Amino acid sequence: MRLVLVGFLILITTIIHAYPIDGYTYTGIDRLYYQYKVWKDSTLTSGLDPGALLGMDDIKLHLAGKNVEWPEEDVALNKSLKNIFNALEPNYSISVMDITDPDHLKYAGRKESVGYQPGSVAKIIAAMGLFDALHKVYGDDWEDIRAILYTKKVRGNEFVVYDHHTIPIYNIKKDKYYKRKAEQGDIFSLYEWLDHMFSKSNNGAASVVMREMLLVHIMDRYYDCATQWEMDMVFQNSPKAVLSSLTEDLTNCVLESIEIDHDEYRLGGFFTSGAEKYVPRRGGSIGTTKGLLKFMFALEQGKVITPRISLEIKRLMYLTDRRIRYASSHVLNDDAVYFKSGSLYSFKPEVGYVPQNYAGNRYNYMNSVAIVEKQDSTKRKYLVALMSNVLRKNSVGEHYALAGKIDQLLSQ
Repeated sequence: MRLVLVGFLILITTIIHAYPIDGYTYTGIDRLYYQYKVWKDSTLTSGLDPGALLGMDDIKLHLAGKNVEWPEEDVALNKSLKNIFNALEPNYSISVMDITDPDHLKYAGRKESVGYQPGSVAKIIAAMGLFDALHKVYGDDWEDIRAILYTKKVRGNEFVVYDHHTIPIYNIKKDKYYKRKAEQGDIFSLYEWLDHMFSKSNNGAASVVMREMLLVHIMDRYYDCATQWEMDMVFQNSPKAVLSSLTEDLTNCVLESIEIDHDEYRLGGFFTSGAEKYVPRRGGSIGTTKGLLKFMFALEQGKVITPRISLEIKRLMYLTDRRIRYASSHVLNDDAVYFKSGSLYSFKPEVGYVPQNYAGNRYNYMNSVAIVEKQDSTKRKYLVALMSNVLRKNSVGEHYALAGKIDQLLSQ
């Protein structure tokens, strides 16, 4: 099955076979159409940082085809990294790797094996699970896989319930752009559900991505033409225990293939209560900064399933929306940033404590993974995984400040 792109309204006189923001014709993601239009209109302000304007052809896997291995810890870098954290609370973990020169990789970490609840950072695993399922059914021909991502449109149903994150909606005919919460009746392509999951960290979209992963595996090539009713019946008629076991296998086996251990990074279940009605959670999620860095290292090598799929996951992680937390540091404005963040917090009774968002007193996780590519003359490239559990305090300010300090350290 191949995708033929014809008859689309093009905003540019020369077709650019690239995205993020110029990738509408390649992916069918309406958000990209809107953002490209705004960027090209001199009377409008796009709000995107200069580093968010790369096209598809600019995005590369910098370690692909290189004979590289995980480096030994760099003593000097490790010492400098630990000096940054001496004045901070102890519940911070970090791993960094400078990959500018593939022949001289530099790695350093602090408490890199401590486990945290990864929150939305685990949505990366959901994407890997879907791509792995598609690859097993449709093989190595990328255009066959892209055809499914582009053309297969599925309804959210109860799997999108409940989530406070919004999704972007752009009505091309009416030229109307707005954001709202996902609704059960929403119908989007797999590409758009993936984009909602990455660009807006929508939990409902992540659950839909995982649901489709299961359906691809179960229905095999019939998935191409399966109706929504037929797909819904799979979940109505399948034993919950079987679906839970299958979810665990499909999401986490791909991690084993890139040598990430079970206690370094894993996903325990779906992201919404509506999804868990059909597929109960089995176990918990966990993340360590070393496990997250192993993922990014494998991604840059092109080892996440296939080189072509690795590249597509990296494109989906490319920030072309408002930057937050670690990635919002102004020192990164001109840089290409491939990013995912996650937070999870909870409260318990405590005298004198007033509950605030992102400042839980039971637990208070805030995590970020980033691939940073400097667009200046240095062309420096590095990977960062940062996780924290600082109670009663919104750590966003410190994450923002740490981005600047780490960038300075790795730019020396």
